Amino acid sequence: MKNTFCILFIALFFVACQQKIKPADVEKLNGYWEIEKVTFEKEKDKDYNINESYDYFKIDKNNKGIRKKVMPQLDGTFLVNDAYENVTIRFKDDKVYIDYSTPFTKWSEELITLTDGELVLLNTEKKEYHYKKTGPINLVGDGKKVK
Repeated sequence: MKNTFCILFIALFFVACQQKIKPADVEKLNGYWEIEKVTFEKEKDKDYNINESYDYFKIDKNNKGIRKKVMPQLDGTFLVNDAYENVTIRFKDDKVYIDYSTPFTKWSEELITLTDGELVLLNTEKKEYHYKKTGPINLVGDGKKVK
């Protein structure tokens, strides 16, 4: 009986500590995000030590914007192309979703965690994508500021 109360208390503790994402937090999504790992429901996690591309989000005050794949270069610039996904942030039943659309398809991911340095997304296949906030890389040492 004592173990049951202990387990119940711990479960309630974790539920109470879950981050509530507010509309004001959406602006934290703007910028460059580098994937760190993907966790699977029944498989081993996949860690990403080196990434050739970052996800770039630009969301406006109406919770609409884009997500684009960009490739960082050693001089602090990014290679980009014209491909992007339209993004809409949706609040529903104490949860936050990112709705994506392209001319070919539509899908959604649940926004689990969003802080200044961390982003966690959950897709319909129960895969969690863990990102860290990042920015340009400048290894050439020319002293120039990167935009």
